[in-house]
Amino acid sequence: MLLQLQPPVHLTYCLNVHPGESWGEQFRAVREDAVRVRQAVAPGRPFALGLRLGCDAATELSRDDRVADFGEWLAANGMYVATVNGFPFGRFHGTGVKEGVYAPDWRREERRDYTIQLARILAALLPEGAGASISTVPGSFRDWIESASDEDAMAARLVECAAELARLEREHGRCIRLALEPEPGCFLERVGDVIRFFNERLFRAGPEAILRRHIGICLDTCHAAVMFESPERVLRQLGAEGIGVFKVQLSAALAARNSATTRGALAVFAEPTYLHQTAAQAGAFWSDLPQALAELERRPEGEEVRVHFHVPLFWEGDGALGSTASKLTPAFFEMLRGGVAPVLEIETYTFHVLPPACRAEDLVGSLVREFEWVIAKGGWGSADMRGG
Repeated sequence: MLLQLQPPVHLTYCLNVHPGESWGEQFRAVREDAVRVRQAVAPGRPFALGLRLGCDAATELSRDDRVADFGEWLAANGMYVATVNGFPFGRFHGTGVKEGVYAPDWRREERRDYTIQLARILAALLPEGAGASISTVPGSFRDWIESASDEDAMAARLVECAAELARLEREHGRCIRLALEPEPGCFLERVGDVIRFFNERLFRAGPEAILRRHIGICLDTCHAAVMFESPERVLRQLGAEGIGVFKVQLSAALAARNSATTRGALAVFAEPTYLHQTAAQAGAFWSDLPQALAELERRPEGEEVRVHFHVPLFWEGDGALGSTASKLTPAFFEMLRGGVAPVLEIETYTFHVLPPACRAEDLVGSLVREFEWVIAKGGWGSADMRGG
């Protein structure tokens, strides 16, 4: 949905919350769930989609006339694609994903080719003159990068991808941008990592103007919060460097003050599907929650701990545990209203592994509450929200 016309800001939610790897399963989520969300939060108005297309779904959608058919369905049903989550290449639900979610990384041609396939799908779906973004892995998992040649390989694949994005814009009039998503424990983890890699590697590896236009960042506010980074400061620093922010994912991390009580409460979240990187305010870092729990009893009582476990934006905590949603301040939302990023995407993909006490009973109901939370916090009234 278009939150405001000037500057244009779109709000959607990421469909990676819906299980399913095939295009049929993803399309069913659009028809059955996204339609219900739209009816609740934007009845009668065009509704933005944040598609999630893994490699299998992208390949299926690219066959025959399926993209054209989907485009016709979107037009008939008042929906449009604002962004695609191109982060998970393979299966994302119902199995142990953990650090496998980063593979193949940006050293690999498979990652480049998959991303280009997503871009071609977008080019076929978008109206002429429109734009959209693709979010992707933060280069690689940190432990996999061992040398400067690994960094050069990532830069080379990104340059090749940018060249194809530039060609699509030149020949088809659709501007598609790739947004690397910094994440705890990854090659791009903090804003300083982004600035260093972009300035020292990426922008020196190919045509800088093309790279700046087509390669930028997706700021996930949960990821930034885990690393105790202020989203406002991240946005200001990226802006000062001329690095584009093509999407902001609105999300919240678990937060707690270290104690026996909170450690017991956190243990409930140590589930086997996703990687739950954990950081302490004094600087300690663990690649997953079980490792953190094994050591936190030797850490100072009362030290703040944050966990990469996306919790609903509206969840205010249970006494022992809280969330970082409060770090999304009025100043942050003022920057969003100023158009610092064209697309805002609610992302709480963990719904199906959340303890029941932390979520609504119904997924669609939970998503609707998150939309309402964002709209209220951002101060977007009915006069701002118009079709588009």
